[in-house]
Amino acid sequence: MGSTRQIGYSGKLTMKILIVIPTYNESQNIEKLIGSIFSISKNGLDIHILVVDDNSPDGTAEIVTKIKEAYPYRLNLLLRDRKLGLGTAYISGFIWGLERGYQLFVEMDADFSHNPHYLPQMINKINSHDFIIASRYIKGGGVKGWGILRKTISRFGSIYAKTILGIPINDLTGGYNIWKREVLNGIDLGNVKSEGYSFQIELKYRAHMRGFRFVEFPIIFEDRFQGKSKMSKRIILEALYRVWQLKFLSLRK
Repeated sequence: MGSTRQIGYSGKLTMKILIVIPTYNESQNIEKLIGSIFSISKNGLDIHILVVDDNSPDGTAEIVTKIKEAYPYRLNLLLRDRKLGLGTAYISGFIWGLERGYQLFVEMDADFSHNPHYLPQMINKINSHDFIIASRYIKGGGVKGWGILRKTISRFGSIYAKTILGIPINDLTGGYNIWKREVLNGIDLGNVKSEGYSFQIELKYRAHMRGFRFVEFPIIFEDRFQGKSKMSKRIILEALYRVWQLKFLSLRK
């Protein structure tokens, strides 16, 4: 996964919820997002943030370091030496949090497409479920700001994966999810090899196949406020073939 170094960990753990935010060139969004998340924590939620930055040339890590002065025990930065991908960023963040005893883990993009205001309602459902999926593709959910091509690719991706894998999850490609630590410990993070869309598919598939309980929570997904999308043809193609790999491996067991 490349080299990493931890910045600013206090050595004391008092919080239960860790929001993991991978970043690469998110200087236009990260300060506002951190402020929005911590404003929600005033409602009694015990929240820490871990930004996993892939050495962004636009100074994202420097901005996080400066913001940390206001949140010395609640905001942390894991700085990696180069761009290593979304999947490995989340795995690095999960392992960081598992080692420090966090109980809940939230996946969240840095671009405000995953609105923090859904967090309290999503977290409230964790008592009766093991993982929560913020879903665009159930009643009450949807997407704003995307063109017809991207909507089609995303919707097709979830239907394609759901059909091949035979699991009852409508939004398999979505990246706004909450996991209990028991789930992350139970799905063998060391063997998760996917990136992008397929990373989200693989996590949910592994969790479901191991019998963990889930619920889909409807959200409106809005296209990023600032910056450039990280979507690419490689990410889409990986998702198409990785689904078949997951299916083949499950049939062999």
